[in-house]
Amino acid sequence: MEKVTYKLDTFEGPLDLLLHLIDKAEVDIYNIPIKEITDQYMSYLDDMQELELEVTSEFLVMAATLLSIKSKMLLPKPPVIELDYDDDYMMDEDYDPRAELVSKLIEYRKYKAIADHLRDKELERSLIYTREPEDLTPYVPHVIENPVKGLHIADLVHAFQKALRRMTSRNMIAKIRRDEISVKDRMKEVVNWLEQAGGKLLFSKLVDEDMTREGIVTTFLALLELMKMKAVVCYQHRLFEDIVIQAREEGFADGFSPDEISY
Repeated sequence: MEKVTYKLDTFEGPLDLLLHLIDKAEVDIYNIPIKEITDQYMSYLDDMQELELEVTSEFLVMAATLLSIKSKMLLPKPPVIELDYDDDYMMDEDYDPRAELVSKLIEYRKYKAIADHLRDKELERSLIYTREPEDLTPYVPHVIENPVKGLHIADLVHAFQKALRRMTSRNMIAKIRRDEISVKDRMKEVVNWLEQAGGKLLFSKLVDEDMTREGIVTTFLALLELMKMKAVVCYQHRLFEDIVIQAREEGFADGFSPDEISY
């Protein structure tokens, strides 16, 4: 005797099964023929038991719900009792035992449609192949660091004026003038002082009390030339404070020396 194989459709839950039965019967979800749908539902559960498939509790709960609705639909409607006051619990003559089930089915159908739409989008996305990310660092434009970033020309002018005022306010004392130093030699002196000071020096330390106006100007120009050569950077901790002169680490690390100063 040839062996007969039975195959049952799988459903995600009792609502999924009910929707399948309703769509298969091509009936209006708002006017479910509860007797026919209940009979088909119970028949499906019987088939599952015959095939020794596990019937979960949620399917049994829905079966009990359908049988309860079916029994209420078969029973005659009780007479409407009119009360003299408004009561939230007064029986509605238009009450439909299927209403709550219909509401759940409609909501489930919406979620099922959304899930199917997302599943289709997932399938479409799986057919798209994108290029692996690459390292674009070599293509990033190199930005040259500004050695005087954060320091405006007005700050240098202010420091220069401050040094001039300090020189002007000194007592006029007769003294022997010495030959003024050149900008090139002053640059070498600044580099040497930075090396001795550990790479950092205050601008005020470059201007001593005996320095002439010409000497201050020479020092100022020497500092600007060193900044132009990217040998030093200048900055202030706060507005109007003394300017800090700091040797650029990469410059001195590469062996920058006063002997390289020539122009």
